[in-house]
Amino acid sequence: MQNVQFAKKNSTFVPRKTKICVICVILCVNRSPDFILIEMPIENTRNTITLPEPSLRRLPWYLAYVKLLRDRGVEYVSSTQISKEINVDSSQIAKDLSFINITGKTRVGYEVASLVDALEAFLGFGEMHKAVIFGVGSLGAALLQDSGLAQYGMKVVAGFDVSPTVVHTRINGIPVYDVADFPRIQRELDAHIGILTVPVDMAQKACDDMIRGGVKAIWNFTPYRIKTPENIVVQNTSIYAHLAVMFNRLNHLEQDK
Repeated sequence: MQNVQFAKKNSTFVPRKTKICVICVILCVNRSPDFILIEMPIENTRNTITLPEPSLRRLPWYLAYVKLLRDRGVEYVSSTQISKEINVDSSQIAKDLSFINITGKTRVGYEVASLVDALEAFLGFGEMHKAVIFGVGSLGAALLQDSGLAQYGMKVVAGFDVSPTVVHTRINGIPVYDVADFPRIQRELDAHIGILTVPVDMAQKACDDMIRGGVKAIWNFTPYRIKTPENIVVQNTSIYAHLAVMFNRLNHLEQDK
């Protein structure tokens, strides 16, 4: 493996035996906001890629758009065309793709089918990563219903709750178990991602239970800032925090009128 210096002091090293996992995209480096260091095997060697987190977050945008082009039968696309559709500078798009060794042809652009394959392979969206949901209320149940997650490499295999009204039922064909049965069920499932949608006062306990069961990454939808060991990947996605930002921006718009 070649030696690589961190581009910033706060960086994350993400070791992988194969491709980068979808965890690294949707649960992206909660503790290191600047650069991500990814190790990938190429032709029996181990190469290290230093990838800025904003670039990693943009890659799924590019993938979504070029998949639409592929479905329409488009063969080639330029970074300028992508730029017009997703409002990212064309030079930034080319730079982002170059980080993962994707280059286009002069005056032709990128071959759409090859670009889709390369992005899916890098992001790991072509392989499934099992997830469990703690808290099958309105939000948890909605996520169980969301079959679209599977398109991005996440397969929700079970839900866990304490309410007798949902325990031992199925939502979208996915079983819901009692939280007390998680250690036993998890030994069979071996899920590495935990989705947290419990009430705030239960967030830390549910988090601890998931970690004890072997969960390696937590997608936290509660407004509570859970505490985890350094080796656990966490992404906090509080709907209420996003609402606060939106309301604040709306207020500024009203004041500027």
